[in-house]
Amino acid sequence: MGASVLERDRGMLDVLMLARMPLTASTYHRLRARRGAFRRGVAATAAALAGMALCAGPAGASTLVIEGAGDGHGVGMSQDGAYGLAIHGASYQAILAHYYTGTTIGQAPAKAVIRVLEGSRVVKVPLERYVRGVVSAEMPSSWPLPALEAQAIASRSYSLTSHAGGSRFDVYSDTRSQVYEGVAAETAATNAAVNDTAGQIVLYDGRPAATYFFASSGGMTENIENSFLGSQPEPWLRGVADPYEGKASSWKLSMSFPAAASRLGGLVKGSFRGIEVLARGVSPRIVSAKILGSRGTTPVTGPQLAEAFGLSSTWAYFSVKSGATIRREPDHSGKAPVASPPASPPASPPAPAPAPAPGPQGGAQAPAAAANTSTTGGAAAG
Repeated sequence: MGASVLERDRGMLDVLMLARMPLTASTYHRLRARRGAFRRGVAATAAALAGMALCAGPAGASTLVIEGAGDGHGVGMSQDGAYGLAIHGASYQAILAHYYTGTTIGQAPAKAVIRVLEGSRVVKVPLERYVRGVVSAEMPSSWPLPALEAQAIASRSYSLTSHAGGSRFDVYSDTRSQVYEGVAAETAATNAAVNDTAGQIVLYDGRPAATYFFASSGGMTENIENSFLGSQPEPWLRGVADPYEGKASSWKLSMSFPAAASRLGGLVKGSFRGIEVLARGVSPRIVSAKILGSRGTTPVTGPQLAEAFGLSSTWAYFSVKSGATIRREPDHSGKAPVASPPASPPASPPAPAPAPAPGPQGGAQAPAAAANTSTTGGAAAG
């Protein structure tokens, strides 16, 4: 029968969304106390690439500059955005309605149990106990209660729509699904959020909705089909403006052309000449592009580029710096290279509340987006 489920799915996100499962690689969540380390890791990677001993060539003196925004796949709820909405007075109901278009709040099945793969064994955990072990791992406990409550409902809904291991288990205990750290990670604040929303889940058209989430949108979320390539559009997973996100989640890195070519490997035909973007989503994350080489071009997806360069999202723009001159790489998407799109706050927002100091800023795993996607029986990661 071939490889085991675990071997077959290792490194991939396999989560049920109704009857479709686009495959992608591990996602990005706001894990506690790891975000600073991730940012330092990206900077260190960029510095290492720039400092490599490089071969001479026509483009040897040129530098590829990559500017982008966001941290994660961009589908569903931005955890940073939920924080921003919460400190500006939004309720958990408003936060969920903002990110999951056209949804309502309903009730989970009574006595639901989640099958969690921990290491090599599957453990059965009652739904509410499971959610307590997730919220405390996915979001800093010092964040405002409405954000924690929104996370609790999103995590609860996600677990009920996930069948990552088919008939064997429902969810992984890590970012291939959502992070579950059990009783040891629970806090009073996150448990209060779970208790306040006990049994509540997100519904679309009366059915449990797959509620994906990620660390930071950069200013706008993305349609599912533009991020989890190969998936079908879903009406509740549409790109929306994130009114309280933007410059804080922007990023930039540079590397020499030979270093870029090394990262791209076999995708480059001949000598590396640049990157031409063909299409972007609404956010504007890259959907498709071409690698330009002296011997031809190679079609690539946004996730392939993010994986190759170690980017925290597919929201990226490319420029070439030669001496004091900087020129934009060809981009046929029609999306202007801005740090983040205009984002209008909800109508008549409440007066801003003083922002509490965020807890330990979580991190994000380095992208490892799949080069190829396909549609099978579920959906990709929360």
